[in-house]
Amino acid sequence: MAQTIRERANRARTRPAGRVKLVTTVGLETHAYLRDLVLAGAARNLGEAVDRAVDQVRAENRARLERETAEYFERLSPEQVEEESRLAVALDHSLNKIDFDR
Repeated sequence: MAQTIRERANRARTRPAGRVKLVTTVGLETHAYLRDLVLAGAARNLGEAVDRAVDQVRAENRARLERETAEYFERLSPEQVEEESRLAVALDHSLNKIDFDR
C-alpha cells in the first residue's frame, strides 16, 4: 500500500535531526562488523555504526592523503617546489575553496 505524502512527512518528523533513512543490503561480514560495534557499545544502533565506520574510513583517507602529499613535496627539487608554488598561487586566484570532505 502506497504511503501518502502526509504519512511520509510524519515519519520524517520522527527521525533525529540531520538523519535520513537508508535502506540497503550489505554483505554478511559487513553486517556482523556493524552489529559487533553495537554489541560492544561503540554505537547505539546500526545507523550509528555505519556513521562511525564511514567516519573512520574518511579519517584514514585524509591521513593517507596528507602523508602522501608531504612525501611528494619532500622529493621535489627546489625548481619543482618553485613551480608548484606558482601553480598554487594561480589556482588560488582562479578557484573558490573546495570542500574535499563532501
